[in-house]
Amino acid sequence: QVQLVESGGGLVQAGGSLRLSCSASGRTFSSYAVGWFRQAPGKEREFVAAISWSGSSTYYADSVKGRFTISRDSAVNAVYLQMYILKPEDTAVYYCATTTLGSGYGLPRTYNYWGQGTQVTVSS
Repeated sequence: QVQLVESGGGLVQAGGSLRLSCSASGRTFSSYAVGWFRQAPGKEREFVAAISWSGSSTYYADSVKGRFTISRDSAVNAVYLQMYILKPEDTAVYYCATTTLGSGYGLPRTYNYWGQGTQVTVSS
């Protein structure tokens, strides 16, 4: 069992930046791939970014490519999502999730464990 906790969300003006953290407890997730998803009110949960278990491969949605960076620090059992040049359309609840699978990172059904989410609000 893996428990995930997201942190770092908040209110920021357009053009600003935030860094989200995903911390794991209960079991190390160094052997898991980790993904970030987001869900805005009235919309489906959408893929944002993912990182392989080794950290050697990263994946991004087109909408965030060049603005967001995903990274992991296995020493502290954490994964980060650095977000730059935030836009109002980035407003959503952001979730991290883990999977032992090696593909399908863009699909919510790929992931086994999910955090509770952290709210990101970008004002115009």
